[in-house]
Amino acid sequence: MRKLLNEELTRLSKEEFKEQTKTPVVIVLDNVRSHLNVGSVFRTADAFLIEAIYLCGITGTPPHRDIHKTALGSTETVAWKHFPSTLDTVNELKNNGYKIISIEQAERATMLNEFVPKAGVKYAVVFGNEVEGVEQEVVNVSDVVIEIPQYGMKHSLNIAVSVGVVVWDFFSKLKQ
Repeated sequence: MRKLLNEELTRLSKEEFKEQTKTPVVIVLDNVRSHLNVGSVFRTADAFLIEAIYLCGITGTPPHRDIHKTALGSTETVAWKHFPSTLDTVNELKNNGYKIISIEQAERATMLNEFVPKAGVKYAVVFGNEVEGVEQEVVNVSDVVIEIPQYGMKHSLNIAVSVGVVVWDFFSKLKQ
């Protein structure tokens, strides 16, 4: 096996990226503190053609050097907006036909490996603060709560890792 060269990866230009059909998922970041995590989420959203990222509350926004450090230019390709309130944002998305999914450890949560997203449905997937998780008010109005199965001692993942796991899972299931 030989590693591919950058020019062999057939990367899209910014214009080509914006013309692509997007995965019907909006990532909602609920008061995420780390700018580095936010930048990583942008890269993941770019990789899987996510519709948009909604940055809520204290979540940092571009331009910021730490976001750019990990986003590597994806803030220029992925659509994003900032909103003061996660709950108001989620309610607006719900009113616009999005199914609201919080990623959280909760009673009666559906395990990620058991959840099957449906074609033709628009999803807003909420990821919470690094310490507090998704706000309880947001969990209360969610259509589904999904938990990432974990088997080690810690039972927590970094927010950027959680986004990568969930977005890849959604993307792969929707593309089947």
